[in-house]
Amino acid sequence: MASQTNLKFLAALLFCVDDSVAAAQQREERPDKRNYTLFNPTPEAYLRELSADRPDKTESPFTVDAGHFQLEMDVVNLTYNSPNDERPNTRSTSVEIAPMNLKVGLLNDLDFQLVFTPYNWERTDVGGDVEHKSGFDGITPRLKLNVVGNDGGPFALALLPFVRLPLSQDDLGNNSVEGGVAIPLAFDVAGWEVALQTAFEFNRDDTGDAYHLEVDNSISVGHSLFGRLSGYVEFFGGVSTEGGAGWVGTVDTWLTYDVNRNFRLDAGVYIGVTDAADDWHPWIGLTWRH
Repeated sequence: MASQTNLKFLAALLFCVDDSVAAAQQREERPDKRNYTLFNPTPEAYLRELSADRPDKTESPFTVDAGHFQLEMDVVNLTYNSPNDERPNTRSTSVEIAPMNLKVGLLNDLDFQLVFTPYNWERTDVGGDVEHKSGFDGITPRLKLNVVGNDGGPFALALLPFVRLPLSQDDLGNNSVEGGVAIPLAFDVAGWEVALQTAFEFNRDDTGDAYHLEVDNSISVGHSLFGRLSGYVEFFGGVSTEGGAGWVGTVDTWLTYDVNRNFRLDAGVYIGVTDAADDWHPWIGLTWRH
């Protein structure tokens, strides 16, 4: 009897030791990064996997590590619309050169972002009456606060408030301050990238001085194809409380190629599936972290 008791005690002791070792290894794998700031950067060895708010409409819930910078940019993109019931007799084309999002990690779970387009060219043909516009197109400051899951866990969630400032040239914008908040969410699914988002925006009416609420929802799914190449598909829907506004729906698809852990290339297209959506929006772009 005493021998059996000793064996049970020894087994329990070994289990506790194994559990303590596993916990210690887990703590070593996930160091406490709360003390890192803009002025005390996160060491290279502790950086998260590269994550970007582009090229899809579904933002990432992960922030840029404290003290590090990230550039997310379309090298060039095109938007094309043909006439339909939503915009009869109207055909439009626009080209954006180097629209970008500049990010800096302020704290472990907080980054600051600045979104703008250095040059935008637009051509609109309404029944043969052609109008051209071009120039700098707006500035949108944003903050991203990760609420949970930034450095591991079954899911991650963030809050991303933003404001669009009326700083466009050649009447490219509507000369109004607009803003809102996005709520991105990602799940840890083995072998897959699964992300969702709901966003609330307060935008100026197309006519008049009033504002209206717009609600966007999206889901993005990605999977490694081979090597460093991955493929993605996204479903996006947006509804507006403005009178007469149509439902915006798109199916988006793209490829990414990880050159290294800090540099990624991508290319893809948004495809409109409702009359209120843009017909085609192809792009090529990149993400770079320092």
